[in-house]
Amino acid sequence: MTRDTSFGQDRPPTIVDRFGIWLSARCLEAALRPVDSTRLLDIGAGFHAATARRFVGRAASVAVIDLSLSDAVKADPTIETIEGRLPETLDAVADGSIDRVIFNNVLEHLWERQRALDAVYRVLAPGGIAFINVPSWCGKIALEFSAFKLGLSPAEEMDDHKTYFDPRDLWPLLVLAGFKPSAITCRRHKFGLNTFAVCRKT
Repeated sequence: MTRDTSFGQDRPPTIVDRFGIWLSARCLEAALRPVDSTRLLDIGAGFHAATARRFVGRAASVAVIDLSLSDAVKADPTIETIEGRLPETLDAVADGSIDRVIFNNVLEHLWERQRALDAVYRVLAPGGIAFINVPSWCGKIALEFSAFKLGLSPAEEMDDHKTYFDPRDLWPLLVLAGFKPSAITCRRHKFGLNTFAVCRKT
């Protein structure tokens, strides 16, 4: 399956989606701190770029990438927008031009995962931080039950998943991308249903 729409384009988030977003937001804020005066990029930002828009006025600049972005996002003069398929669209981002990267619940949808992570490392400036969040193999069970049995999560999102990640799956990909082991924090969160990594480019 190859998706043709961005998250949130065809339907509002479900209650399960909103709870997951809330849990990620707390972790995200702590991981990216400080955000003030940084150049921030949200990769796979979603149709409404809700997470990225929270940083407008705090970050020096905010850029978002996704398959499709709403007219409101594209009309916002405070947000740079790039529409297109990942990871190809990351080629448009200059080397070392970003201080903070958000890559939240996107990697599991990609076939070219290593290419995407290589690009995350490339676009980060020295000292820059990337926040990467993905569902774990334990999360696969919960997500598919919620989507396929209970109807509380969008089935099309789960059908678009290519893989899942425990820390031992994600960590080697981050090292291969160029991040030093000493600059990677990678562990489970959200009750073990997700794996997140905070990586600093040294």
